[in-house]
Amino acid sequence: MKKLISMIAAVSIGAGVLAAPALAAQERQPVRSIQELLDRVRADSRDAAAENQRRLAEFRQRRDEQSALLRQAQGTLAGLQAEAERGRAEFEENQLAIAQLDAELRAAQGEYGELFGAARQAAGEVAALIEGSLISSQFPRRHEPLRELAESRTLPDRRELDQIWRTQISEMRAQGQVVTYDARVVGQNDGQPLAVTRVGPFIAMADRDGAKFVQWRVETTNRAAGYRMEELNTQPPGRLTSAASALINAEPGAIVAGPVDPSRGGLLRVYLEVPSLTERFEQGGLVAKIILALLIFSAAFGIFRLFVLLGVNSAINAQKRRSTASSSNPLGRIMLAYEDVKDRPIGTIELKIDEAILRETPKLEFGLNFLKLAAAVAPLLGLLGTVTGMIRTFTQITLFGTGDPKIMAGGISEALVTTVMGLIAAIPLLFIHSFAASFARGAQSTLEEQAAGIIARHAEEKSAG
Repeated sequence: MKKLISMIAAVSIGAGVLAAPALAAQERQPVRSIQELLDRVRADSRDAAAENQRRLAEFRQRRDEQSALLRQAQGTLAGLQAEAERGRAEFEENQLAIAQLDAELRAAQGEYGELFGAARQAAGEVAALIEGSLISSQFPRRHEPLRELAESRTLPDRRELDQIWRTQISEMRAQGQVVTYDARVVGQNDGQPLAVTRVGPFIAMADRDGAKFVQWRVETTNRAAGYRMEELNTQPPGRLTSAASALINAEPGAIVAGPVDPSRGGLLRVYLEVPSLTERFEQGGLVAKIILALLIFSAAFGIFRLFVLLGVNSAINAQKRRSTASSSNPLGRIMLAYEDVKDRPIGTIELKIDEAILRETPKLEFGLNFLKLAAAVAPLLGLLGTVTGMIRTFTQITLFGTGDPKIMAGGISEALVTTVMGLIAAIPLLFIHSFAASFARGAQSTLEEQAAGIIARHAEEKSAG
């Protein structure tokens, strides 16, 4: 009996799960008998069946709606395809009509057709020249009417044809002018116009903290952006910049010497390829860096020794004017050595003073041999760089031939730069060594002179005593 009740309860629970949405809000009462349980199971089954029927009806309704929408979309697509076919056919008819009209136009033009064709070609060529001219930075977009005439398919009128020669006349007139006007320079003055001085179509300079050479150019990779004025990344040498500044600051009507680029920017672009001082030094490679390190260390050490020897000479000269010996300078130490042995025989005194001078000599000559060696080694390092650079050059010739001189430029640059670096290091080091050796010899001569004087005075005092 208990087993039967359990089975009926499980069936009731399953039916309840199926009819959960409908029975969720109902408050279930405990089952008191089997009949009551059976009634509840039958009621739950009826509710579940009703819910399933409702869902099935809803699904069928939505399926019909989707089918109607699909049929509507298919009808719209068919209409659009038909319209596209009509448009394509109309386009082909228009193309045929245009071709026929063009043929009729050429026939009607006769000899004038060739004449106007030549005019369009001339307009295109003049438009290209005008657009690339530096004068267009002062009068922008003056090439556009000529460009429209060159691309036009209709017969040009008198006004359009006159634009060709009028534009050429204005270009020739502007080529003889030196004028200052406001123009935008890319990346300068926060996009605001700058004062630009133009010398005909040849060269232009912007007044920005001094004269800065600018160019009217177009990016080869982005011609659609058009021509624009840009400042040269690498400015020409100072004498050209000074001449440009003099031209910018000249009074109207004054005659001054100024720079002119007859190639209309070609020569200025050469300066972009000229390496800077840092780039030239980098071309020397490791050898150039070693020479520079040798120069810096040796020059610093030599200058230090010069100041030391100057101080020693000053101290010796000051000691010469004092009778009291001081141990802080070489002459004072020699005088102290004399004071220690002045009661002994003259031979002993001479030996002691000579010994004191010999003790001071190495101090005075300290570092001079190193400076001499550095001055001699620097050119040898330069010669080493020359050899390695030539070896590199010949290796590149062996691998790639002599067709491209730029391939050999790296090795030749290394050879020449290291040679120059060696000479640049050797010349100042030779001067420093010469001055330091002169100071050391002067101090040593003074010590020997004063020592001889001390011995002579001692001998005279002994003879008088």
